Amino acid sequence: MSWVGATETAEAVVAARKPYKLVSRDFHPEDSVIRVGDVVFGSSKVVVMSGPCAVESREQVMESAAFMQHVGVPVLRGGAYKPRTSPYSFQGMAVEGLKILAEARERYGVLIVTEAVDHESLANVAEWADIVQIGARNMQNFELLKAVGQCGKAVLLKRGLAATIDEWLMAAEYIAAHGNLNIILCERGIRTYETKTRNTLDISAVPVVKQLSHLPVVIDPSHAAGQWQWVAPLARAGIAAGADGLIIETHPNPAEALSDGPQSLNFRHLEELMHEAQLIAQAVGRTL
Repeated sequence: MSWVGATETAEAVVAARKPYKLVSRDFHPEDSVIRVGDVVFGSSKVVVMSGPCAVESREQVMESAAFMQHVGVPVLRGGAYKPRTSPYSFQGMAVEGLKILAEARERYGVLIVTEAVDHESLANVAEWADIVQIGARNMQNFELLKAVGQCGKAVLLKRGLAATIDEWLMAAEYIAAHGNLNIILCERGIRTYETKTRNTLDISAVPVVKQLSHLPVVIDPSHAAGQWQWVAPLARAGIAAGADGLIIETHPNPAEALSDGPQSLNFRHLEELMHEAQLIAQAVGRTL
């Protein structure tokens, strides 16, 4: 009996038993490239998505979209639905906020990524936005993930607050198994014993997930840091580790933001980060 052959057979059996199949490299060895309009995730170009945490007014969104166009950010983020820890916090403008985002897209040529929090909001987000975001709190909302798999839009799937990498990939598998492989994974920090930062950005998740899965991986340094001063260093580290994109909170006036002001960059800081990120991308053989 050939032990080499037996080992190879055993490895093949183990690979086939992985609980996530469609999102695994065992079933799709090459990197997946996710195209949303003219924007490509998973190529040599690092994609930046930025904008306010929450849609607060038409003026705020238009000002943000105009600046994103100015600095070359192709995707505007902004929450029309806001799942908040406190029931008394600003919950978003819902459909009216989606309409404002869609108007910004038409006026400034940016794509829109925004969060769906339940089945009703998913139908609205799928109608008005380009990329459906599933937030950390809903990463294991399996019925919502099934619906997202049938929505026909690209999906930005954030890692849960305390989710393992396997659990995160299994959540992606729910979406893929229901017909949608246009999935972009987002590492946004996990809950640890550390209290100085809002969450702990798991930089190691980027190379680990990219070995396990063919899906693009982006990072959210804003929710990990919790303070705007730390966002740029984490963003630079993410690009160096191989992230395919960044999603960053930026606000025209962070001190007046209705949501996540302390972790939001102002326009000047975002422009500085774009320059720094370009240098890091070039150093690892990529562009911004």
